[in-house]
Amino acid sequence: MRFVRWLAVLPFLGVLIGVPLLNQVEPMVLGMPFVLAWLVMWIVVSAAIMTIIYTVDPANRDDTP
Repeated sequence: MRFVRWLAVLPFLGVLIGVPLLNQVEPMVLGMPFVLAWLVMWIVVSAAIMTIIYTVDPANRDDTP
């Protein structure tokens, strides 16, 4: 479960550390400033990470026959 805890910290670090370091308008990514594209990417990645955590968590398993 230690891996799952580190996995849960990734979105927090991606937004908290990434935004101040990558705060620039150029280059444009899909018509958005780079920092906005970075945030949108982390929203999608966060949903994927939370799905992985949900499936790995033993409390979410239904063992009834």
